[in-house]
Amino acid sequence: MELKIGDIVARRSYNRDVFFKVDGIVKTESGETRARLRGLDVRLMADSPLEDLVKVEDDNIYNYRKRFIKRNNECLKRIFARRANGGTVNMNRGDDKSPSDFFDLPGRVLHVDGNSEYLRLCAAIYEQLGITARGIHIPEKDQPASLPEFLKDYNPDILVLTGHDGIIKSSKSILDISNYHNSRHFVEGVKAARHFKCNKDDLVIFAGACQSHYEALLGAGANFASSPLRVFIHAFDPVFIVEKIAFAPINQTVSVNDVIENTITGTDGLGGIDTWGKYRKGFPRSRYQSQIQGTVNIMN
Repeated sequence: MELKIGDIVARRSYNRDVFFKVDGIVKTESGETRARLRGLDVRLMADSPLEDLVKVEDDNIYNYRKRFIKRNNECLKRIFARRANGGTVNMNRGDDKSPSDFFDLPGRVLHVDGNSEYLRLCAAIYEQLGITARGIHIPEKDQPASLPEFLKDYNPDILVLTGHDGIIKSSKSILDISNYHNSRHFVEGVKAARHFKCNKDDLVIFAGACQSHYEALLGAGANFASSPLRVFIHAFDPVFIVEKIAFAPINQTVSVNDVIENTITGTDGLGGIDTWGKYRKGFPRSRYQSQIQGTVNIMN
């Protein structure tokens, strides 16, 4: 079978459970040709011998993406239902002003992603959710060195460091960070961010991807991370964690259970610590600008 970069494939040895996009084709030192793979809907990185891969037919890709969209829409419906029921913002204004006199100011987000396609999809979700975000595509290995400049320039309330990760198949210990594709880069990125703002409530950090070294990420200073049971996480899970924090009032802490309930994957793949919210209410609403929120910028 002839494979090229961009092909959608599945692995025979894993019963074709996950669909991947071929990210590269390389020859190992032993002369074996292998494909680098990135998950189509999960933030998983893997590599595989070519003979273990099978191209996925268009009908199967369509159905796979349809399920991906359905799960995302179900999560969005829960979020909007919660907001409609007053479950997100409950700040005492101390007066009798009309709600229309105020404006919402949720936390601002800097989203650094190793996958440009996922970044564009996440940007669309941020816009739907009314969250001001700047998205930057940076390969995982380059994130730690690049972060200080962008943090200084944008000064976000919430930082997302993500992309793809996974346990290297030949690994003998899941506690050894060198046995992960990108966990060490995420850890160094968190450390760089904490040099910029050391307080976990001044800068809220989510870090990680599929199967990431959860304990090391929290130890480096992340508020939320993946993956406690080394399972896959959904492409949009970081956004749904961010939404809960961005719209939680600054005078309230949000329990980690409430944050993780906001996601698709749940506590097998995501965890963290209780954290203060980042939402503020403003007054009066400007007659020239209806909302000071919802701007999404993507930088490559």
